[in-house]
Amino acid sequence: MLAVVKIAGQQFKVKAGDSLYVPHIEGKSGDTVEFAEVLLTDDAGSITIGADVKAIVKAEILSGLIQGDKVIAFKMKRRKGFRKKHGHRTHYTHIKVLGIA
Repeated sequence: MLAVVKIAGQQFKVKAGDSLYVPHIEGKSGDTVEFAEVLLTDDAGSITIGADVKAIVKAEILSGLIQGDKVIAFKMKRRKGFRKKHGHRTHYTHIKVLGIA
């Protein structure tokens, strides 16, 4: 069974046993989370879309907080002495999909 689920404003294609990195979710490693906003399900060729979907995706948190790669935004105006450097690292959570019910 395959599902497209919306997690923190992003869509992910998942199936049971998948391991993926999603935007940070509150919780500790070992906690179980449920995602009720399922957009599409595919069960052996029968596709359900939209309001007809009555599925819930259950997942387990493997790692609570993982930092992504560093992103640097550097602004400079030549011959003016203007230099500005901003950077950030996005936080992710590593989850494993237990099943789609």
